Amino acid sequence: MTLRRQVQFWLVSLAVFCAFLYVFSGVLLPFVAGMAVAYLLDPVCYRLEALGMARLWATLTILFAFIFVLVLFFILLLPLLGNQLALFLEKFPELVRKLQGLLSENIGSSLAAAVGIDPQDLQSTMSNLVGQGASFIGKLAQSVWSGGQALLSILSLFVITPVVAFYLLLDWDHMVERLDSWLPRDHLDEIRALAKEMDGAVAGFVRGQVSVCLILGSFYAVALVLVGLNFGLLIGMAAGLVSFIPFVGAGLGLVLSVGVALVQFWPDWPWVIAVVAVFAVGQFLEGNILQPKLVGESTGLHPVTLMFALFAFGYLFGFVGMLVAVPAAAMIGVLARFALKQYLASPVYKGTGAPAAAPEESE
Repeated sequence: MTLRRQVQFWLVSLAVFCAFLYVFSGVLLPFVAGMAVAYLLDPVCYRLEALGMARLWATLTILFAFIFVLVLFFILLLPLLGNQLALFLEKFPELVRKLQGLLSENIGSSLAAAVGIDPQDLQSTMSNLVGQGASFIGKLAQSVWSGGQALLSILSLFVITPVVAFYLLLDWDHMVERLDSWLPRDHLDEIRALAKEMDGAVAGFVRGQVSVCLILGSFYAVALVLVGLNFGLLIGMAAGLVSFIPFVGAGLGLVLSVGVALVQFWPDWPWVIAVVAVFAVGQFLEGNILQPKLVGESTGLHPVTLMFALFAFGYLFGFVGMLVAVPAAAMIGVLARFALKQYLASPVYKGTGAPAAAPEESE
């Protein structure tokens, strides 16, 4: 009965938490953002404390430095990115139309002759595919832009989020101690070990992945601008920042970049190849240097599981769900591995004993 009550208690707690996220997802964004900022900057606060700085002054120093960098970003880069995004959305139908014509004239006829298909049917099919892809990308860009506007609202960014981050950073140790005092005493060591493993998984992925996204976004943006690609800064930054979704950021950036490059540079193939080379180098850096060094196998989750978590939480809870998807999936993964370990050590898996040997037949 005790085990049953414990299971019921944690299941009810999980249901209440999910219902809370679902009901208040529209107003949770600044608070979740503040928690994320505090979680990211907490190790820096500990280092400043180790150097002899008081917790209050360490918190103020870190937060002011973070806000200063953020303000510089808004002053220097955001207007440029906003102008490029507005121009890109304005020119997008024209780009799609030119790309359709380019593919139909230069690729569709040759391909149709090679496989013995009516060129007009193939051109119509290719136009439909390009149109559907363009419609999807347009809706995605509009959704991201809407989410970005919500994220970058004045009230959330400059008022609520810094205040939440300040108080969480200041009282972090006290909150951890308070939560620790609420843990069931009979399972204290197990829960602490699980919490430590969860913290390692979440911290390793979140802090490492933020670094990877920033580095890749800077690399793609600078490289595409140097190549001379139209909207290179916007596409490069977007591809880098969406790189926390495995393969999606680089894939989406490559498709957009190659489409723009074909329209802009055709028939100068070397420039199109240069755009493809930028993403090839970026993927090499991400897969062989950045991910192993900065992220590693911290979450213990397969990339497909991460993508499912992002889409599932995003569908259920919107933009807030996407923010908490990876930490939640990492914690669920830790609990799932613990449950599997308990199962493999239980009589349910091992059985009650080996079956008795059959008696030997007498000759």
